[in-house]
Amino acid sequence: MNKEQELIRKKSPVQIRNKKASFEYFFIETFTAGVVLTGTEIKSIRLGKSSLVDTYCYITNGEIWVKGMSVSPYFYGSYNNHEMKRDRKLLLTRREINKLQSATKQTGYTIVPLLLFIDENGRAKMDIALCKGKKSFDKRQTLKEKEDRREMDRAMKKYV
Repeated sequence: MNKEQELIRKKSPVQIRNKKASFEYFFIETFTAGVVLTGTEIKSIRLGKSSLVDTYCYITNGEIWVKGMSVSPYFYGSYNNHEMKRDRKLLLTRREINKLQSATKQTGYTIVPLLLFIDENGRAKMDIALCKGKKSFDKRQTLKEKEDRREMDRAMKKYV
């Protein structure tokens, strides 16, 4: 990811994160995909009414889909309102989809959404990652590193 893309993500008014993903998985490679949405879904996402808890991606018929993404119904939507939890299509290049498909055939690998954001053109984008699951001792190690970083920050604040 280059600096320009990183800056766009930081400026985005909406950043919905999958906080558990970094604890549960090792990230091998990340991709940015467009999300196919209906009118009321994009309005609801722009208000920040979405969640990536317990979501994952799967590939069928050469298309990649995100399952379990929750987008709350739009308050002002009438009978045209969308379904809260439905499978939504992601837009990636053919080469990226083939790469992900061949990688997920190996045991232990999966595709997990990391971040849902709005780009500079007002379109919903999603960062997804090819991941490998962590074992319980890996999770303990992650917690230990996080605690050590906190301790170091506290120590630095005392001396400053």
